[in-house]
Amino acid sequence: MLRALSLFMLIVSAGTITACQQATGNTPPNIIVIMADDLGYGDIGAYGASLIETPNLDRMSNEGIRLDSFYASANICTPSRGGLLTGRYPVRLGLTADVARPTNNIGLAREEITIARILKDLGYSTSLIGKWHLGSQPQYSPLHYGFDSFFGLLHSNDMHPLQLYDNTDVIEDPVNQSTLTERYTAQAVNFINDNRDQPFFLYLPHTFPHTPLHTAAPFAGQSDAGLYGDTVETLDWSTGQILTTLAELGLDDNTLVIFTSDNGPWFEGSVGQLRDRKGSSWEGGMRVPFIARWPAMIPAGQVSNEAAMNIDLLPTLIKLAGGDLPADRPIDGKDIMPMLSEGAESPHEALFLFQNDRIAGVRSGKWKLVVESSYRSVITSFDHADSYYAPTGLLFDLQLDPGETYSYARENPEVVNRLRTHLEQAQQALDTSVLDAMWILP
Repeated sequence: MLRALSLFMLIVSAGTITACQQATGNTPPNIIVIMADDLGYGDIGAYGASLIETPNLDRMSNEGIRLDSFYASANICTPSRGGLLTGRYPVRLGLTADVARPTNNIGLAREEITIARILKDLGYSTSLIGKWHLGSQPQYSPLHYGFDSFFGLLHSNDMHPLQLYDNTDVIEDPVNQSTLTERYTAQAVNFINDNRDQPFFLYLPHTFPHTPLHTAAPFAGQSDAGLYGDTVETLDWSTGQILTTLAELGLDDNTLVIFTSDNGPWFEGSVGQLRDRKGSSWEGGMRVPFIARWPAMIPAGQVSNEAAMNIDLLPTLIKLAGGDLPADRPIDGKDIMPMLSEGAESPHEALFLFQNDRIAGVRSGKWKLVVESSYRSVITSFDHADSYYAPTGLLFDLQLDPGETYSYARENPEVVNRLRTHLEQAQQALDTSVLDAMWILP
């Protein structure tokens, strides 16, 4: 810790104090990233939910910024979390077709550099409270990836054995899931209290509303959206407890709080106006809520439709802390702080949406080019010369048609060509495969 703190002081004295540090008394900001599991785009009041009440998240949105075109980097848990923590497309991490389970050896490679690892070297206290899901085997413990402490589950709550960890110790087996969110929240509040006098990074990936759903009094039976709604309203309460703690400790102005989801909803949950759900590369599978609040730096009441992705968190947060990005590997994310604080345009010319190890869609500005989809058990490529549908893909205007209902490829050949160029360049740079077989649906 002393070596890390010395390194941090050296960086500051060398003139790398950021604008945000100047605005907050030269103190690096505290950072809290809260992530729901399988929460739908339309499950928060600020995004249009009518049956689920989320007053704390709605207040966060009103006091900060809501991004309406924010994407997970994958349509399932493990690769999405890898993308968030490393700033890299999951295909670079070898995390594509499946998730980490107690029965496999899938996990984040130890040589990958996470947000927590960089911030720890900058003098931050770091903690993961919640669901890890980047490896269930001992060699993949989050304690190996820059987190000083870990309290939570190694994988999803539908996998067994389901054990609750305090660092490397199993403290509950099997887990009582009915109060899991409350216990995560208590741990988070304690962590904030214990680190009030030094910069901290809290990563709080919740277990719910991933199935099976669990809750307890006083939240059980309260939501008009059934048990699913109860679990979401419990997450909202949890967020409120964290915001209250920051205010009581006088940390509000120097703490960036982010709330998002790892992918779209599964069996239950709302995608709003979007198309499809978890496991697909359509908007409903990958476009997720994103709310950021930081009173000292983010003006209140903002809404942006500029495209961004969870791979952007690493470069954004590391720059805020005064650090440098790893120079020995590609970082796909971009600094989106100008988007959050100044209403700037997206720093991305294009973002790529994956189906396993293949790029299935390209988002650029208001446009999205779709080159692969699936129906029942049939995978269809629209990127094929003999395609009945379109030899160049389906082109959607997401500003006009967020539900991806009608293709405008015929009317906008220049846009199709531009997005196809991005696609081909990314396929080469990321060494991604293309769909082997072409299936034409009846």
